[in-house]
Amino acid sequence: MTDDVIRKEKRMNSETKKKKKFKVPHTYVIIATIILLMAICTYIVPAGEYQRVVDEATGRTVVDPDTFTYVEQNPVKPFELFMTIPDGLVDAASIVFFIFVIGGAFEVIAATGAIESGISRIALRFRDSGKWLIPIFLVIFAVFGATIGMAEECMLFVPLGVMLARAVGYDAIVGVAMIMLGAANGFTSGALNPFTVGVAQTLAELPMFSGLWYRLIIMVVVVIATALYIMRYAAKIKANPELSVVRDLEIAERGKVLDLDNLPELTTKHKLVLATLAAGILSIVFGVFNFGWYIQEISTAFLITGIFAGFFGGMGPSKVSEHFVAGAKSVVFGALLVGVSKAILLVMQNGLILDTVVHGLAQVVGRLPSSITAVGMYFVQCLINFLIPSGSGQAAATMPIMVPLADVTGVERQVAVLAFQLGDGFSNSIIPYTASCMGSLSVANVPWEKWAKWFIKLLGIWYAIGLIFIVIAQAIGYA
Repeated sequence: MTDDVIRKEKRMNSETKKKKKFKVPHTYVIIATIILLMAICTYIVPAGEYQRVVDEATGRTVVDPDTFTYVEQNPVKPFELFMTIPDGLVDAASIVFFIFVIGGAFEVIAATGAIESGISRIALRFRDSGKWLIPIFLVIFAVFGATIGMAEECMLFVPLGVMLARAVGYDAIVGVAMIMLGAANGFTSGALNPFTVGVAQTLAELPMFSGLWYRLIIMVVVVIATALYIMRYAAKIKANPELSVVRDLEIAERGKVLDLDNLPELTTKHKLVLATLAAGILSIVFGVFNFGWYIQEISTAFLITGIFAGFFGGMGPSKVSEHFVAGAKSVVFGALLVGVSKAILLVMQNGLILDTVVHGLAQVVGRLPSSITAVGMYFVQCLINFLIPSGSGQAAATMPIMVPLADVTGVERQVAVLAFQLGDGFSNSIIPYTASCMGSLSVANVPWEKWAKWFIKLLGIWYAIGLIFIVIAQAIGYA
């Protein structure tokens, strides 16, 4: 062996060791870095504000697009920077405690053994055709997302999805994906979503839910693309479990995988618990549809469900409490992360740079050639969603700006609404300060950075699909 070859091998070995030494920072470190960068931006980016007015037609507070002014710089000082973290926890308190309640109540229900008995029988039916569970669940939850705007609520079902996915040979990623991404597909396509399309069309003075046919086509295409992506990954890890993105998690929770060769007995107590769970979920769906229930009401209903399920499962008050606390402990990481991540938005708001960024992006779109203005709107809405991840909040902040811009540039208002809804929805499944994303990941114990690594390619596919539909909509005069 020549000296050159030896030196080359040593160099390659050295580079390999360096690569192995690199480790993705802790999720909290990533979030803290983003918070710090936003704080630095408050010293650099000019401060500015829009005036907010009440829309008489809708009663909503919206941005007046003609009132943007630069104001005195208001940089976030070091102590104020740290204050945004407890402030973020307070601001996100309803979501944080929602996650705690879901984790605690579900642990009580799971401890009765009823879920294991029920899920194992479903899994047995799909033992040799588990891949079909993926499109079935995606379609079911896409319908919920498209109609009642299901987002945070889907975390109720994630633990069930994870148990079922593992039972047929997949991992927690598949379990989370077929629930959360199903709801995300429906929410983003927005067929009858009152929180995004409903608000945006009202602000754009369009008939409520007009243009439904085009949004239904989008939903079908996005669901098919998502199903194929998840099924491809599921088949790969079933053939070789070592390829799982969350292999360390699957090893740690190996004892939670159902043994389909030794099904646990389905007792009368189990049936009572499952009936209680079904009644609880149905009451939540009924409440959301008929009474406009949201986080607080859903938390209350599921807490009651968990308590009664524990009693029907043969537990006393102390045992119910013990399991509830254990379940709440298991989701602390993700629950707190939702609140801590809120600090990113608070820093931008307190530093008065959020409106400046939105105004700057709108100005960029206004300078684009009219032929690609709709595409520009789409990309801007995609960026703004990282700043304002709330669907109705983003609509209230951007539609008053985008609608007159669309009129001036010859873009149909319906296309402007489409650009908003697609730009708003896709990235919600990766932004670490969205409750639907972090809540679902936390109850499944899936680290955000592992999820992001798996999901990023699918996000690119979604963005590409959205771009194609925006171009087509502009070409056909979608109105």
